[in-house]
Amino acid sequence: MSSKQQRRLGPSRTGTTHFWHQRLTAIALIPLTLFFVGLLPNLAGATHREFVTLMHFPVTPILLVLLVGVGLWHMKLGLQTIIEDYVHGEGCKLALQITMTFGTVLLGVAGVIALVMLAAMPPA
Repeated sequence: MSSKQQRRLGPSRTGTTHFWHQRLTAIALIPLTLFFVGLLPNLAGATHREFVTLMHFPVTPILLVLLVGVGLWHMKLGLQTIIEDYVHGEGCKLALQITMTFGTVLLGVAGVIALVMLAAMPPA
């Protein structure tokens, strides 16, 4: 076996790519989660006006959209691994993969739209 063949682990040649995407999203989630946890004390007991004002700082909605996107991508990669490892019927595996992908996209779109609407809302 040549060294080129050894680098392509598996027939789909995506094993290491999936592994690295999962690790990189996990690393990206560390500062995003710390930002969100740091934001929570500012939101505790805040009025609607104070929350909308906080959303008008450009950094806040951008980092929250990144948190939603990266978090859902990381979730999708993890669920994909679970489905591939533990679901044995090919039809069921395909149906779960499709459902999971559509569900992840739906959650992502809903989260981003909600954040954009909050950021675009005029302060009362």
